[in-house]
Amino acid sequence: MIQCENLVKIYKTADLEVVALQGLDLTVETGELMAVIGNSGSGKSTLLNMLGGLDRPSAGKLLVDGKDMLKFTEKEMTRYKRDTVGFVWQNKARNLVPYLTALENIEIPLLLKGRRKRARALELLEAVGMSHRRNNTLNQLSGGEQQRIAIAISLANEPKLLLADEPTGSVDTKTGAAILDLFNRLNRELNLTIVIVTHDQQLAKKVDRVVAIRDGRTSSELIRKSYLEELAAMESASDAEESHEEFAVMDRSGRLQVPANFLDALGLQDANKVRLHLEEGRIILEHPDKPKPEST
Repeated sequence: MIQCENLVKIYKTADLEVVALQGLDLTVETGELMAVIGNSGSGKSTLLNMLGGLDRPSAGKLLVDGKDMLKFTEKEMTRYKRDTVGFVWQNKARNLVPYLTALENIEIPLLLKGRRKRARALELLEAVGMSHRRNNTLNQLSGGEQQRIAIAISLANEPKLLLADEPTGSVDTKTGAAILDLFNRLNRELNLTIVIVTHDQQLAKKVDRVVAIRDGRTSSELIRKSYLEELAAMESASDAEESHEEFAVMDRSGRLQVPANFLDALGLQDANKVRLHLEEGRIILEHPDKPKPEST
């Protein structure tokens, strides 16, 4: 569904250039449920905006559903946003019109389709478990209920790709877990590709794969283990790390980002070089001041 290769995004002002993405590589399979995590300024929101057609890359390769987004005309980009992608924002003001009912909010994007407006809106309300709130306005809904309505709106155009920007950022932990369960169900039932951008690493418990972005590059991945391995992990611990295996991501040139805690452990925080050597099929990374291993 998504293929990013050496993706670069540079924001320019009169006297300043900010590199938001610097050679990011990422592949997302059709029907995958995944999360993108990273600190503020890591580039995760920039990536989401480009996947949603809200911004264009400066360089690299970006394919979504087999279409080259760097070559889109304005008309093609508009069609892409209307027909291929759905968006759920953290800021509910961007999702909902406050003086309309939940049902009327869902009907707005259906106006573009021109058919089955009321029936389709009712179907979507049922899909997100909000039929009983169809006639309530924004101020009559809780934060979690508003976000469920927002998800229903994002599904109105029957998208192939659903993007969610911090969808649990403004709700409590229990409500956030319920929203993530809803994403899981929609992913399974509709075979919908879902990409969630968040700072919450606990999402690893709810998704197939977690990709970490640091300094505008993909730095590591957590990938869900097999079902049997996951059951064994659940018996021993509840941490997300027990049900997922962590990988460092290496680009086509053989470059990778070493986790900061590894560098701290070796005292390499400020070093600009390390010593590498092979040992029994493993690549060993050492402090440059450590004596070389004796040859055998």
